This record gives sequence, structure tokens and C-alpha cells, in this order.
Amino acid sequence: MSKKLFIQTLGCQMNDTDSKHIQAELEKHKGYTATQNIEDADLIIINTCSVREKPVQKLFSEIGQFNKKKKDGAKIGVCGCTASHLGKDIIKRAPYVDFVLGARNISKIKDVVDVKGSVEVSISNDDSQYEFAIAKNNSFRTSVNISVGCDKECTYCIVPSTRGEEISIPPEMIVSQVQKAVDNGAVEVALLGQNVNSYGKRFSDKREKYSFTKLLQDVSKIEGLKRIRFTSPHPLHMDDEFIEEFARNPKISKCIHMPLQSGSTKILKAMKRGYTKEWFLNRATKMRELIPDLRITTDIIVAFPGETNEDFLDTLDVVNKVKFDQIFNFKYSARPGTKALELKDQEIDDEIGSARLTELIELHKKYLEDSMPSMLGKTVNVLIESLKPNGEVSGYTDNYFLVFTKGSDELLGKFVDVKITEVTRTSLKGEVVNS
Repeated sequence: MSKKLFIQTLGCQMNDTDSKHIQAELEKHKGYTATQNIEDADLIIINTCSVREKPVQKLFSEIGQFNKKKKDGAKIGVCGCTASHLGKDIIKRAPYVDFVLGARNISKIKDVVDVKGSVEVSISNDDSQYEFAIAKNNSFRTSVNISVGCDKECTYCIVPSTRGEEISIPPEMIVSQVQKAVDNGAVEVALLGQNVNSYGKRFSDKREKYSFTKLLQDVSKIEGLKRIRFTSPHPLHMDDEFIEEFARNPKISKCIHMPLQSGSTKILKAMKRGYTKEWFLNRATKMRELIPDLRITTDIIVAFPGETNEDFLDTLDVVNKVKFDQIFNFKYSARPGTKALELKDQEIDDEIGSARLTELIELHKKYLEDSMPSMLGKTVNVLIESLKPNGEVSGYTDNYFLVFTKGSDELLGKFVDVKITEVTRTSLKGEVVNS
């Protein structure tokens, strides 16, 4: 009888891919099978995120709940970025945790799972050339990590201290992994990294540098692969070669995530982002000119320490000019272990920060209310990927509009044309015109 594994994943897409690696490794080497029921699990893993609000308090609250719900003899493991950050302190504070595995040490899961008290959190560990097992539940979408770690020093971010320096995974390993997924039915791949377009500057085996643009070209040669997504690129590294490949390669999804963070050059400098307001606008404008149906999404932090009203108006100016299709808005909050803590004396009053956040959200809401109706009557091509309980299916267009339509599980994994009959601020609804 196989052992049961329950994984709770918090945070980013990279964490989600790490959880899939953990599951596949434990399936292959230790005979575990996945369960969605925590009470049935012989092993419970929480894959943590250090970026979310109050990550430490929430971690101990959640593993405490797991400890109450688990069956006798079940083990608990803590993995991911908060594990990297806290290490052995997790077991000191919660002795019922059996092992701790940092975000940079996922390849060691089979070694630690049976060793009570094991702690592997070195951020200098290099598993960039480790060939992970492939999960049995591969579908028409797959995600592939193309690098580990991050060399940026953004002052609000703790990731470099939890994932270590950036090392690229060899391109032949990435192509091989995507090819295997396509052979198993995948038609779409998401390439993941902290800064995907700085890919190729450092490899473990000291090979020559290699560009993200070249990787996109190599991956797009795989027959049967229909769509390539990636996240997140860094605005600083969006050179003309990258933008032109993005525009002309038909397999690359015409939706790009460009994390702005702030529209003020002064604040961008304090954040150590490496680019200016003018550079960001230049890159966005060039892409809009080359790709008429391009959708641009972004991240924005308001009320970063030292942000004046003039700085905030610069952010609103960029929002008005770029016309982002989706914004992930955040009000700055101090994070332990980040450089921005040194700016504590410049922190913005909470009420001012909340007011700025509300103003930004309302501005973007107005843009969506004005722009989304233009999609009415259009026919869009959609990869159907989810079955809803109300007799509908949903999926995404090439430029990442979420679309709902009537349909059954027969449409899952297929590209269909949908004529749009209804719109909301965040999604489209329509009727299939072919299947």
C-alpha cells in the first residue's frame, strides 16, 4: 500500500514548480502518491513563501494546525523560502516538524524525508544540473524552472537571501524537459525564473554566456509545442533583440509581465531597480508599437519609504501612459532581512499609503471599465484548461485574456475559437464557434 503525500504550496509559480519536483521525486524514489486529504497523509509538506504578509507567524500557525489534523505517525516537513530563512529555528520552535528543506535544496528531498531533524538550507547549494523526476500527472500545460537564485539587490525583497545567487540551468536540460512534457501531451510551457531575461550569464560548468532570446528560439523549435509563456522578465534587461524576438515569434504568448514597482526614478533608485521611468516607458512603447494586441501586466508598490506625492503622481503617469491590462498592487510593508529596513525613518504614514493604494486601484478599474467592452463581438482563440461545475469551461487566449464558455471535459487541452458576448473587468465570456 503506497504512502500518501499532502503538499500545501504558498507563493509564486516557482514554488508551484518546486512542489511538483518534490512530489515527482517522492513518487519515484520513496513510493508516495498524492492526496488532497490531510487526514489521510503519511507525509505533510508545506512549501513556504517569504514574500507574503507576516510569513513567519502564518507558517507556525499553519504547521500547528497540520499537527492537530495529522494522523498518528504522519511526518511534517517545511520547505521553501521561509525554510531557507529560518532553518533549524523552525524545529526549535515546533519540535514536531520532522525536517526542513530550503528553496535551494529541493533535489535533496529524498535524502531528508526519512531523517528526523534534518535541516538542509544552504543557499550556495547548486542543483541547476540535477535532473528531477517527472510527475505522473503531466497535462497540456507545464512549467520549467530555467534558473535558480537571484543576483538583484532590490531593497524590498528577501529572495536573494533565501534562494542564493543566480545560476542558469543548461539550455539542453530545459529543452529536454519541455520535449518530454510535449511527448506527454503538453502544448504550453511556462519558463520560470526570478529574472528570466538575465538567463545565461552564469552556469555551474563555467560554459560561455547564452541569452534568454536564444533560449526562446531553441524552445520554440520543439514540434507540438504551441505556446510559450515566461515570468518574470526584468525591465532592465529588455533589450531590442529580446523585444523583437518576442514580437515576431508566433509561439510566444503576447502578454508580458513588466514589474514597474514605481513610476518615480528617485524611488526606483532607492529600490535598486536599475532603470528609470523613461527607460520603462521606452520599452513598453516599443512593444506596443510592434504588437497591436499586446497585453502588459505589472506589479506596483505604493508608499515605499521616501515616496512623496510627486513620486506617486509619477507612478499614476506611467499607469496612464502604458495602460496596464492587469496590476498587482501592494502597499509597502517592511520585511525582515531586507535593505529597505534601513529607511525606517522615511516610512510613509499608513493612512497616506492606503489612500494612494485606493487611488491607484480606482484609476486602473476605470481603465478596464472603458477598455474591456471593445472585446465584445470579437472572436478569440482559447486554450481550454479548466472545467467549471456550472457546465462551463475556461481558458486563456494567446495574450492571456481569461475566457469562459459552455462546454464539457472533451474540450480540455484543445484550442477553440470563442465569439465574445459578455465582458467584465477581468474576464470574457462567449460562445464556441468551432471545436
